[in-house]
Amino acid sequence: MASAVQRIVVQASAQDKKSIVAKAKKLDIPMSELMRRGAFAYQSGEADAALGALADAAKAAAERAGAAIDDALDCIEASNRRIAAMEARHASGKVA
Repeated sequence: MASAVQRIVVQASAQDKKSIVAKAKKLDIPMSELMRRGAFAYQSGEADAALGALADAAKAAAERAGAAIDDALDCIEASNRRIAAMEARHASGKVA
C-alpha cells in the first residue's frame, strides 16, 4: 500500500467517530482507508437529478413569464391604438 503523502482532517461528532472506527474494525481496514473508499464511492446522483428538475422548472417558469410579457405587450399595443383613435376623433371634432 502506498504511503500517505497528504493529510485531510475530517470533523465528526464523537458518536460519528465511534461508528466510523467500529465499521473500519469490522471491515478490518484502517479508518483512513474506509474514509477514502467512502469519498471515492460517493455519487451525487440525487443532487444531479434534483438540479435537473430545478433547471426544468426554471426553464418552464421563464417560458411562462415570456408568454405573459408578450400578452401584456399585446394589451398595451391594443390600448395605445384605442387611445390614438380617441385622440384622433377628439382632434377632428367628432367626439361621441
